[in-house]
Amino acid sequence: MERANSTTLVVVGGSASLLEDLDRLPNVRAASLAGRPETAVKSFVEGARTAYVAHDRDPLEHVAAAWVEFFDDQGTLGTLDVEVEATSGALRRGEASLPDYYLVLDPEDLPVTWKHWWLGVLPGVAPMRVLPTESDYYAVRRLLRRLPSGRTWPESVDWLRGLTKHAPDRVGLED
Repeated sequence: MERANSTTLVVVGGSASLLEDLDRLPNVRAASLAGRPETAVKSFVEGARTAYVAHDRDPLEHVAAAWVEFFDDQGTLGTLDVEVEATSGALRRGEASLPDYYLVLDPEDLPVTWKHWWLGVLPGVAPMRVLPTESDYYAVRRLLRRLPSGRTWPESVDWLRGLTKHAPDRVGLED
């Protein structure tokens, strides 16, 4: 997927009403795209003529769910590998793209393994690109005013292949 001129944000958690509220800001285009195909996301993002584009369709959603299931002993053997290959292929072909930022709303309310995904694995790949915040319109609005800069996602998506080496209770610790 071609990079948009807007700063893209995937909002994790919260409600569709938060996205509706953000869409009322003059510099934000926001909508709930959960469950929509990647082509709809591409059209939405590329069609924006605003500084920010926010939605809730995570290009890594299947990989994340498979990773959590893998470490919670709920997944079928090989599911994580299948999801990694499918997502890596879509990212390489430009059919999907990672957002500039993930806004993780109310992370303290997440189940433990999901906390490790959102606050350990992804920030380990691109620090400052996963931002925890309250699921409050004003908190998100304040965050938009002060988005941190930092390195972006790696050009290569090969980091996805090593996800089984990132055990939840060991994320960020040296071997």
